[in-house]
Amino acid sequence: MDETLDAEQAAARAAAARRRSLRDVLLEAEDRGTDALVSCVDGQLFRGQIEAVGTDHVVIETDGADHYIAMEHIVGVRVD
Repeated sequence: MDETLDAEQAAARAAAARRRSLRDVLLEAEDRGTDALVSCVDGQLFRGQIEAVGTDHVVIETDGADHYIAMEHIVGVRVD
């Protein structure tokens, strides 16, 4: 019975992770204060701390400068 419960809980966690949006990932990184790598459609990469997450943009600080990036230009995010 415990194995079945563990398997169901693991499946629920995996399903929740798949449903997380890009904005959810960015908000979590902002809350945790962890560094993130943001990849954009034009090939630019920004590594730094997420300072703010709006409905249509994100602000990431890299080397003391804030970069405002529209959500529609983000193709991926990796959180360290």
